[in-house]
Amino acid sequence: MPPGIRATVAFTTPDLCPIVELSDAAEITVDSVATNVPSSDCGECVTEFSADADADSETDLTPIFSHGPTNRYRFTHDDGVNCPCECLGQFGCPVARYVAQDGNLTLVFHAADYEELRSVVAELRDRFPDVDIKRFVRSPAVEQSQDSVFVDRSKLTTRQLEVLQTAYDMGYFERPRRANATEIAAELDINPSTLTEHLAAAESKLLEDIL
Repeated sequence: MPPGIRATVAFTTPDLCPIVELSDAAEITVDSVATNVPSSDCGECVTEFSADADADSETDLTPIFSHGPTNRYRFTHDDGVNCPCECLGQFGCPVARYVAQDGNLTLVFHAADYEELRSVVAELRDRFPDVDIKRFVRSPAVEQSQDSVFVDRSKLTTRQLEVLQTAYDMGYFERPRRANATEIAAELDINPSTLTEHLAAAESKLLEDIL
């Protein structure tokens, strides 16, 4: 089986999805959303979801199940909603995890390969400009305990990348170090304190993807 990719994306616009709007209005966390089921010929869909508290909302919700602090609800809404879940469905990528909280939506889905992932992400960015690509994780090509992770170098500024590359080339990250901060700063013609700031910023951005 070829290695697939697990992607995590986030959105910050509540009105992009009726579930997110409901979550924001009722001040609840919504997860475990079921696939929409179209009603016969009425142009409506039925959706079920789980929430971590009572959903006190003006939306016409029907409670259908309760287990401890988690409640299951069902509600009806218009068909053909232009939301991220629908977009993913058009590419044959079902939502693996859905979390709506404080007006924000986080989705996890799987792509068969990089080409499919690129097409899906391009479409999401075109439809929803506020999409934030949180993480890509590629499944290992052979059976092993660790995942491979995509690191987005475009997060780095040109200067941060230059500083990081120079520090790496001069052996700053080796043990023992082949060059110290003062030597690398002199090579770049900057102050050691400026070097440290650039390195810290670059490492923070890269570690966000890795961790």
